[in-house]
Amino acid sequence: MINFQVPNRDEVAANNQTIFDNLQKGLGMVPNLYAVMALSDTALGNYLDFQNAKTSFSNKEKQAVNLVVSQVNECHYCQSAHTLLGTMNGLTTEQTIEIRKGSASFDQKLDSLVKLAKEITTKKGFACTEAVDAFIEAGYTKGQVIELVFLVAEKTAMNYVHALTKVDIDFPLAEII
Repeated sequence: MINFQVPNRDEVAANNQTIFDNLQKGLGMVPNLYAVMALSDTALGNYLDFQNAKTSFSNKEKQAVNLVVSQVNECHYCQSAHTLLGTMNGLTTEQTIEIRKGSASFDQKLDSLVKLAKEITTKKGFACTEAVDAFIEAGYTKGQVIELVFLVAEKTAMNYVHALTKVDIDFPLAEII
């Protein structure tokens, strides 16, 4: 099996070196999973554009989606990263675990988001009508159904990169559930 080494700044293309510098400045680190994406001259920049695209969802909602999608896709790297980010965006550690399990009983609207995100991920887009209806009835829009597909796709891409590269997790480890 091919071993994916995490490249350092000097081992990536100039455009990725600039991205590394910006990540270091903004996050205080270059996460291993981002760094390994820089093995490609284009993947890291393209991914960050996708990840940072405009959305009507709040950061807390985005973290909830990231948590449940990463759980379904069995990505411990992203579960760990988004547990930390979730707590930085208003979730408790206990709530992040509940979300990873597929619900958010503490918030009806967030619960409908988590359940639909899980359905979309688990069923590869073929979510049940009840989950879509509950999402709309909770106050979301049809446009947000479409946005949610993009959030699921974005996180799934990152989950798959980790599944293939198996780079070390450089965040506090999330509880295994």
